[in-house]
Amino acid sequence: MMARLAKIAVVAAASVLILLVGVNNVFDYGTNFDVVQHILSMDMVPPSALKWRAVTSPVLHHLCYLFIIASEFVSAGLTLFGAWLLWKARAAPAATFNGAKDVAIAGLTVGFLLYFFGFMAVGGEWFQMWRAGVYNMQEPAFRFIGSVGIALLFVGMPDAD
Repeated sequence: MMARLAKIAVVAAASVLILLVGVNNVFDYGTNFDVVQHILSMDMVPPSALKWRAVTSPVLHHLCYLFIIASEFVSAGLTLFGAWLLWKARAAPAATFNGAKDVAIAGLTVGFLLYFFGFMAVGGEWFQMWRAGVYNMQEPAFRFIGSVGIALLFVGMPDAD
């Protein structure tokens, strides 16, 4: 039972973390929008043959940022609902509890992919964020990748009766 309660707590904690990030991005829109704008524009990257990748349209900057925020809310919503489903199945047979993990795993996966693919692959490598000085958000993204990734591994471990 303790392992099940730990998994429920980890999923709930991940949902709160990701929800807070999404809420912060809504109520303090400009702070992280500034980062998105500079990364997509590649205006902080030193001269490079890769600058043809830059996206300078303000409309596309806002759309990308809104996609990030929407992904955060989807991840948070799925993990929060997943924690509730796990809570309801906490005393059920292992097969039922394992089956109840699907929504939580989906939510954690959305969060993981946002930061792993979106921030590390797209932002970090495609838009060369690692070269953008104070706008390099790879370290904060990696904290999310690590915490959400560990949660995903832990929750995904099968439970037995």
